[in-house]
Amino acid sequence: MSTDTATEVQEVVFEALASFGPDKDQITRTATLEELDIDSLDLAELSQIVEERFGVELKGSDVAEVKTVGDAIALVVGRLA
Repeated sequence: MSTDTATEVQEVVFEALASFGPDKDQITRTATLEELDIDSLDLAELSQIVEERFGVELKGSDVAEVKTVGDAIALVVGRLA
């Protein structure tokens, strides 16, 4: 997996999360979804964005394990590998 791809995934995830309400400066790889007030509907929308952009399908059971922004990025990058 190239660094460029991982960076692109991070940018897409950060941008999507920012559209759900948190300030951009709050969104870091270590920030928890709870801290950012990201709920299950937001995660469902994030899953759709990721699928449209990268062709990666994330199921509810996948995102249930996601606790931080970094977890979400790693999940997507792992599926692209």
